[in-house]
Amino acid sequence: MNYERLFGMLRIKLLVFLVMIFQQPMCQNVALGQSSSLAGCVTPADRALATAWMADHFGDRAGSLPFSFKYGQTSSRDVLRHWDANKTSEKIDESQTRHTYSFVDPDTKLEVRAVAVTYHDFPVVEWTLNFKNNGSQDTPILSEIEAVDFKVTRDTSWEYVLHHNKGARASGNDFEPYEMPLGLGARVHLRTIGGRPSNGMMPYFNIAWPRPQRGLIFAIGWPGQWQASFLRDAGTTLQIRAGQENPHFKLHPGEEVRSPLIAVVWYEGDWIRGQNLWRRWMVQHNLPRQRGKLAPTQLVACSSHQFAEMINANEENQKLFIDRYLEEGFPLSHWWMDAGWYVNNGAWINTGTWEVDKQRFPRGLRAITDHAHAKGLKSIVWFEPERVTLDSWIYKNHPEWTLEPLPNPGDQLYDAASWRLLNLGNPQAHRWLVEHINGLIDSEGIDVYRQDFNLDPLYYWKNYDTEDRRGITEIKYCAGYLAYWDSILDRHPAIRIDSCASGGRRNDLETLRRSVPFVRSDHLFEPTSQQSHNYGFSMWVPYHGTGTHVGHSAIGQHSTEKVDVYAFRSHMSCSVTACWDMRKKEIDYDTLRKLTGQMAEASPNFLGDYYPLTPYASDIERDVWIAWQWDRPEKGEGAIQAFRREEDLQPRHRFRLRGLDPEASYRVHDVDHEAEQTVSGAKLLRHGLVIELPEPRSAALIMYYKQ
Repeated sequence: MNYERLFGMLRIKLLVFLVMIFQQPMCQNVALGQSSSLAGCVTPADRALATAWMADHFGDRAGSLPFSFKYGQTSSRDVLRHWDANKTSEKIDESQTRHTYSFVDPDTKLEVRAVAVTYHDFPVVEWTLNFKNNGSQDTPILSEIEAVDFKVTRDTSWEYVLHHNKGARASGNDFEPYEMPLGLGARVHLRTIGGRPSNGMMPYFNIAWPRPQRGLIFAIGWPGQWQASFLRDAGTTLQIRAGQENPHFKLHPGEEVRSPLIAVVWYEGDWIRGQNLWRRWMVQHNLPRQRGKLAPTQLVACSSHQFAEMINANEENQKLFIDRYLEEGFPLSHWWMDAGWYVNNGAWINTGTWEVDKQRFPRGLRAITDHAHAKGLKSIVWFEPERVTLDSWIYKNHPEWTLEPLPNPGDQLYDAASWRLLNLGNPQAHRWLVEHINGLIDSEGIDVYRQDFNLDPLYYWKNYDTEDRRGITEIKYCAGYLAYWDSILDRHPAIRIDSCASGGRRNDLETLRRSVPFVRSDHLFEPTSQQSHNYGFSMWVPYHGTGTHVGHSAIGQHSTEKVDVYAFRSHMSCSVTACWDMRKKEIDYDTLRKLTGQMAEASPNFLGDYYPLTPYASDIERDVWIAWQWDRPEKGEGAIQAFRREEDLQPRHRFRLRGLDPEASYRVHDVDHEAEQTVSGAKLLRHGLVIELPEPRSAALIMYYKQ
């Protein structure tokens, strides 16, 4: 009999039992800080699972640590137990405690430091590894570094199921959810593409046990190239490994590097409940705040589609568009100036000279941002500092700051002949960028810093690694990228950062702690794809946005242009960018005002719990309904979005809602009809709500309020 395994299982069960006895249910409104006993709260069972796991994996045994690596030819599970060890804990605040575990090789003086944070209000543990050479010689090779490496064992015949999502590829099925049973002997290996962390695959995973219903979520916080593997044995055990892809390096004296950030969330119940615990933790502890305030839901606007991004823009037409939006009564929060405002020789893609083009903007962008500020609007300005073209200030003056790629193997996004990568791991380049861009933020009155990234950096990094230093260029680059953003946030406490990266290709946890994606994918405007994007992306990222055209067509012989209600509602998100040609007086602005008002009423719910009400439907499936529910149980409010696509033959659909109080009644309001109904929570949960859409290609927006 394996007594060590038996003792471990009994120890975990005892800890679970004790925690469940002494802890009370806790449910916190992540936006308002109010408490509630409603569905979706953190339960003693959730917290017991996390507490027991933490005790088992960050306890007294070095061999149980939830990470691994090889030092020379020896596994960390063997070497760490012989190294000098030290453990400390300190309370960060009322909700977090930091635990630091350090191990020092007495021979080479390599220090391995694991910094773990436990959350008291969520069943979450996170950690990062640090490796530092405190010796006077190069270390032996560090390799096979798995920032997460641990096993889970189930005690029933029901199989593990892996839930994860496609990343961004500027396609209609971006963020498609995948469900994969992990049967006996299964070997699943996942990775991102080209060095951008959500390019092709999102770095978030939910592993569910169907019976009893429970599971864990883990996320990789790494703005570079990652890999993850899921290995099933012939019994009941699943091994989970993840980290930077294929690191293999020695460290020079005094050199220190870090691993990806790993976060693990434990939950009881079905996998959707796990997703909502994740969303709540994301909002409470990760969604950036400005001077302590959450990012508001918003309507922003730009003129990119009327002036070739900013190539044909000038001070006059930018002010004209701002004034026209406000003249029509739209509740704008920001005016967005996109690519091309800088010196670029007539093509916005020519990046690397970060100076305002004074021929088009003789008084700088400040004249426009001051105009917006005077009218109560903030500004968004686009940058892409990492991509450097050859005819630019950076390359002409400091080519040594840039990286040149290996030949493109064919599946990477970059022009090897014309594009260089500003090396954020170069101290001189990093220092110049920090000072120069922060200076522009000040001089031009910028309120939101939008950073794009339109190339795959992996083969740039690889070109500068030697065989005994594989992964080092990437590690230092990623550290420089995060430090650069931190400099912006430190110097400008009220600023926000908008993460783009070709639309949604850099949305790892570290990035999302500093930014929000105003445009989740560069596949824009087509309604069914926007529905599918919203369905999948909302599982992991609470705050996100997209852009919308008017989507209009002429009404008979009249000059008024009809607004496409179906298209507008397909784009409703926390942040929506209006791309309307405000020079046209014939657009049906009355309908647009009505729709933006409805969105303003519904959008606060988008940061609440999220429940898919139908199976996922891709953008090419046109004969289905797709629907979801947003729920804020602490407020007793929510919204339902339902879409009947153009080839569907069913004029009505019944949806069983989730998260409601069965003892309460709810006032249910279809915003397209004056009539309201009052329905018990029990009926909405058990029998559902019938939504009627008599016409194909139509959308419903239903609001409900607890009585």
